[in-house]
Amino acid sequence: MSDSTALPTVNREWHLLARPVGWPKTEDYELVEAEVPTPGEGQVLVRNLYLSVDPYMRGRMSAAKSYVAPFELNKVMQGGAVGEVVASNAEGIAVGDHVLHFFGWREYAAVDAKNAVKVDPDAAPLSTYLGVLGMTGLTAYAGLLRTASFKEGDSVFVSGAAGAVGGQVGQIAKLKGASRVIGSAGSDEKVKLLKEEYGFDAAFNYKDGDVSGQLRAAAPDGVDVYFDNVGGDHLEAAIGSLNRDGRIAVCGMISLYNNTEPAPGPKNLARLIQTRGRIEGFLVGDHYDLQPQFVEEVGPWVRDGRLKYRETVVEGIENNLEAFFGVLRGDNTGKMIVKL
Repeated sequence: MSDSTALPTVNREWHLLARPVGWPKTEDYELVEAEVPTPGEGQVLVRNLYLSVDPYMRGRMSAAKSYVAPFELNKVMQGGAVGEVVASNAEGIAVGDHVLHFFGWREYAAVDAKNAVKVDPDAAPLSTYLGVLGMTGLTAYAGLLRTASFKEGDSVFVSGAAGAVGGQVGQIAKLKGASRVIGSAGSDEKVKLLKEEYGFDAAFNYKDGDVSGQLRAAAPDGVDVYFDNVGGDHLEAAIGSLNRDGRIAVCGMISLYNNTEPAPGPKNLARLIQTRGRIEGFLVGDHYDLQPQFVEEVGPWVRDGRLKYRETVVEGIENNLEAFFGVLRGDNTGKMIVKL
């Protein structure tokens, strides 16, 4: 096994102690000291440099049956991470390489080499492999182009548009010839970002009043595509403004994640008959075949500045939980990243 330097022995990692009911509470989690793992045959030891916190993690903290297994109680949680290999017991990955993997919420991780993807820190900042060039970027790309069947000339509405996925959806739509792109966000500062930096044609603060009315004002000719990150009143508003043959791609419904009672559905679903509209949910994991095409097309847009991105960076493993809470509150602009 190759090893670069003497390694620390203590590894800090976040454990789930209890399944949250409603909004998560600090006492549901604990930052635990454990031993730094020794990589087994075919594994590498990674010193994590950047960790991802994402809305979907809230679902994994519950015991409800879903598309991915729930986090286990009293064990370390998981999430996207990128880091430096500090010991290797695997062919093809050497000490000093940087890799993307799925064992976040901890300082050091022993990772099967087959589950580690080498990334190039010279091609793009390491943190971007968790966001604009990573899972959130591919989510935006696949959801807009494949699930929503976007085509040139479409009018596109995006909720949660200042988040990591939403901001990219709107910009990709513009780059591919959308006739109009409208976004909703939760603050005037984010609305300004959407219009002035991301190039949205219109944007509104959903906290300012009736979402349906604000959307009609922003998209007087209706919308052809709605990319849903929020659910609730945004989904109902989008159905109300949907043009004939409109498509709705359901990526997430963050407004419902902490509800303890089932939320009522949109009251205007019958309008889909009139518009011949389509609603389809999707998971990025079903679209990894698009990854090479995504990197080939989006990478140059990021490098030459045509596609802008923001990151909200929180420092320190001890603040990992607070960063996650921040995502649920909507504190982040762009991708929420924890830097170790």
